[in-house]
Amino acid sequence: MDLRESDDDKVFRASVREFVTARLPTEIRDRVLNFRHVPRDDYVRWQRILAANGWGAPAWPVEHGGAGWNATQRNIFDEECFTAGTPRQMPFGLSMVGPVLQKFGTPAQRDYFLPRIVSMEDWWCQGYSEPGAGSDLASLKTRAECVPRDGKPFYIVNGQKIWTSFAQWANWIFCLVRTHSDGRPQEGISFLLIDMKTPGITVRPIRTLDGGHDVNEVFFENVEVPDGNLVGEEHRGWAIAKYLLGHERTNIAGLGNCKRFMLRLKEIARTERKHGKPLIDDIRFRDRIAKVEIDLIAHEWSLLRAISAESAGRPLGPEASVLKIRGSEIQQELTELIMACAGPYAVPFVPQALEPDWSEGADATAHGELLNALAPHYLDWRKISIYGGSTEIQKNIIAKLALGI
Repeated sequence: MDLRESDDDKVFRASVREFVTARLPTEIRDRVLNFRHVPRDDYVRWQRILAANGWGAPAWPVEHGGAGWNATQRNIFDEECFTAGTPRQMPFGLSMVGPVLQKFGTPAQRDYFLPRIVSMEDWWCQGYSEPGAGSDLASLKTRAECVPRDGKPFYIVNGQKIWTSFAQWANWIFCLVRTHSDGRPQEGISFLLIDMKTPGITVRPIRTLDGGHDVNEVFFENVEVPDGNLVGEEHRGWAIAKYLLGHERTNIAGLGNCKRFMLRLKEIARTERKHGKPLIDDIRFRDRIAKVEIDLIAHEWSLLRAISAESAGRPLGPEASVLKIRGSEIQQELTELIMACAGPYAVPFVPQALEPDWSEGADATAHGELLNALAPHYLDWRKISIYGGSTEIQKNIIAKLALGI
């Protein structure tokens, strides 16, 4: 196992860095690096810049419209993009439902949806969790009954989903629904694609501690879904759900994001203060930075080992859960240290500081450094250890797969 970058990898990294430096709009980069809210149009704009260059789907094979990159190239691309300050590519289409359609979808589903994911003509959201079915996803109660309608079979969907990220911006949702109640709970679940413009769908915002609106409740009341939107076999959606979650958890490992946070932490910690030295001169604070940087290096090597295994054709097992846990913990630790750099400028925070067009106010900075956005940024990242399967659930998976418990 050789974890070093080859000469070809170094050339590839240089080409990605050159492209991102030249093509990333300055206003988008500044919003991302200063922890502002990123509007919908910024995500779409950057995705379409990448798609025009053939880089819209880094992890997809060429035959499905992807870049056809290997695991090492995808990791390099991710790291360079995050470090430069690009918006993340929305995972719900590219990393979740896209791979599902490639493996389980019909030719008609792939031909229609995959190009629209790459161009971001369709913005997807995920309909998994429910008020009584989060970590115990198999207990979901949203029902889909198949009935004839004008001579064609339709599913009638009733129920509720919760914590649905960016549902307010999405025009499609992939949903786990119960189509059968006999036998084991996992055996009666199906995977449906639902147009968010269908009558009977209501989206209600959930305001989080950072003042943001990333998550939502989604209600379904007699929503009609054509049976052609069923992915895979009816009642066999649980296998698809597990396949999708494996992709989601590896994505949450967030190595590129960790590196971006580390760079920003050091920049802010070196800032001169009105009263006292820069925080980087405090030996205790420097120790904390060093500790999390060591954790980050170990996390990177773990991810590289997983990439090496994938390149050799070995599927990920408990490694996906390990990477998800460590990536979540490191990102939370880094955002805590970043907020600590703000001192009194972080509490109370100024909500307007998160808006894309906000101008710095008299109380917003310490020697010109914008800091008011750091407290809500810290609060927002508390949830990363919950979504995609909580840390406790990941430990159960590791115990079962690695230890046989």
